[in-house]
Amino acid sequence: MPSYTISAPAIDALIADIGRLPEDWHKAGSVSTRVLSAIARLAADRRIEHSMETGSGKTTLLLSHLSADHTVFAIERYGDEDTGSITNVRKSRLFNAATVTFVVGPTQTTLPRHEFRNRLHFAMIDGPHGYPFPELEYYHIYPHLDEDALLIVDDIHIPTIHNLFAFLREDEMFELLEVVDNTAFFRRTATPTFSPVLDGWWLQAYNKKSFPMSVRTARRLDWLRPFVPASVKAFLRRRIGGM
Repeated sequence: MPSYTISAPAIDALIADIGRLPEDWHKAGSVSTRVLSAIARLAADRRIEHSMETGSGKTTLLLSHLSADHTVFAIERYGDEDTGSITNVRKSRLFNAATVTFVVGPTQTTLPRHEFRNRLHFAMIDGPHGYPFPELEYYHIYPHLDEDALLIVDDIHIPTIHNLFAFLREDEMFELLEVVDNTAFFRRTATPTFSPVLDGWWLQAYNKKSFPMSVRTARRLDWLRPFVPASVKAFLRRRIGGM
C-alpha cells in the first residue's frame, strides 16, 4: 500500500518543483533529482507511517508528503555559517508541515537522547560526515528499523561514510537495493537485530568475510588475543592457525 498523502503524478510534479530550486537553496549541499525519484519509487511499495532522517533539505520536502510521521534531526548552523537547512524547508511552499517534527541540535547529542516510540519504516543517514559520527547515527537508528524498512546512506563517496556502506553491504540485516549517484539504498531483511549492547563481532558477515586483515603479519594477531572468546579462538585455530 503506497505511503503517498498525494497522488503519484503529484509526487512526480513535486520532485520536478524541488529540482527547480536554486543551487544555493541549501548551502550544505543537496541530493539530486535522481535520488529523490529513487526514494519516491521505492517508497511506493511500502506503507511509510514512521520515518526519520539526519540532516534537512530537499529530502525533507519530499518525505513530508511520503510519510505520515517524519522526524528530522538537524542543525541550522555549521560553525559561523547559516545553512538555512531548517528555515528554508519550513518556509517552502512545497513543505507539508503537518507530518514533520524537527529535533534541532547536533545529532551526536540529540539522537542518543531521543526515544523512538514506533518502529521505523524509513531512515536516512545524512548528518555529520566526520568519523565516527555516521556510525554513531547508525547505532542509534538500526535497532528501530522494521522489517522491509528502507535505510538510505548518502555521500558514500566520502571515505568515512564509505566505511559504513561497505559494512552494510555485507551485513545480513540489509539487502543493497541500488546506488544512485552517491546515495545507497538498503532494505531491512528479516534477520534478527544484532544486539546493540553485546559483542559478537565474529558473527557479522563483514568480519567473517575479511578476517584476518593484514595485521596477520604483525605478530600473528597477538594484540587480539585478550579480546577473542575461547570458542572463537578454537575455530580460528582450526581455520587459519595461530591465536
